[in-house]
Amino acid sequence: MQLRETITQAIYSLAVNRLRSWLTIMGVAVGVFSIIAVMTALDAIDKSVETGLTSLGANTFQIQKNPATVFGSGHSRNFYANRKDITYKQALLFRKSMGTSARNIGFTITSPANLAKYANRTTNPDVTMTGGDENFSASNGYTIATGRNLSETDIRSARNIAVIGSELAATLFPSGENPQNKLIKVNGDVYSVAGVFDKKGAAFGQSQDNFVLIPITRYLDHINEKSSLNITVEAPSRKEYPHVIDRAIGNMRLARGLTVKDINDFEIRTNESLIDSFRDIKSAISTGAFIISFMALLTAGVGIMNIMLVSVTERTKEIGIRKSIGAPRTTILRQFLFEALFLSIAGGLIGIIIGIAAGNIVALKFNLPPIFPLLWITVSMIVCSVIGIAFGLFPAWKAANLNPVEALRPK
Repeated sequence: MQLRETITQAIYSLAVNRLRSWLTIMGVAVGVFSIIAVMTALDAIDKSVETGLTSLGANTFQIQKNPATVFGSGHSRNFYANRKDITYKQALLFRKSMGTSARNIGFTITSPANLAKYANRTTNPDVTMTGGDENFSASNGYTIATGRNLSETDIRSARNIAVIGSELAATLFPSGENPQNKLIKVNGDVYSVAGVFDKKGAAFGQSQDNFVLIPITRYLDHINEKSSLNITVEAPSRKEYPHVIDRAIGNMRLARGLTVKDINDFEIRTNESLIDSFRDIKSAISTGAFIISFMALLTAGVGIMNIMLVSVTERTKEIGIRKSIGAPRTTILRQFLFEALFLSIAGGLIGIIIGIAAGNIVALKFNLPPIFPLLWITVSMIVCSVIGIAFGLFPAWKAANLNPVEALRPK
């Protein structure tokens, strides 16, 4: 009963000074919000990375000019920008030298922002134009829904034909209209639709079905001949995967004309390397967010101590009266500790709610279900409790040790 009365009195005392209490609570909420929002967003991106990497396949890797991320590579962006592009001639030489050691070797090159038209229908300027060869679908996990895939003849002749993604097909040809052999215009160039890919879904928050695939030779001849190719290699099995990577590195060095003394001027991108790169970025961001949040919480803790000291000063007479009629020191101590603790926990709860909401905007962007970082929620509440007690202890001790005679003496 005494504990309940102490808690009730603490809540009443905070309610009397609502504005001051709310300002103190919001100071704690800001610190908690920053860590919860960042960690929720990072968890969403982490899940998106894991989902997106399934598009490469377990036995697949890519060879490209630049790494997936420059972070943690030890080199600047200029270092990679100065590399020579991977040319179509080099890619063909690489494929020839690999022989039968790989199951599939496909070439791709892309430009992300394009506008497609058919009749009076026009898309947003977010259609990806992809130049690829006959192995594109097998190397990248696509299957044909209707029509046909690109053929070797299409590649050799640089024909103006296209295979389109299911999302683009639904935009340009609604109501089940058959796109096959229809003429579409992409950035002013006309292509005949040879087929439509099955739906693949999103990866890394981006649609994999809103694109146009044309022969890579036509892409290089009519769109951008000075572009670097990506080479996708599929190993026959997981057992042979490391051997195929080693052989691919050697053959790519030969295709690029590198000598024994030259370092590799290309990157091997595997599922594992991309995950490791993201983990490094996530760790750095998490550490930075935690440090910033901890400093914000410390500042909020100082604010709690300051407010509680002011409260002790303002309520000196109240404390003196309570002690003079028999209130024990422990009761006074607990009441002021509860006030500091309630301020800190209330700020933590508000920060958690707003932080989860903000972080899940990223999850929504990546088409993921709601994410609740239980570990960081628990850590935040523990930290808030510790800060409330630590920074409220001195004001509470000061209030509990007031001399009632001195407290009631007229000022």
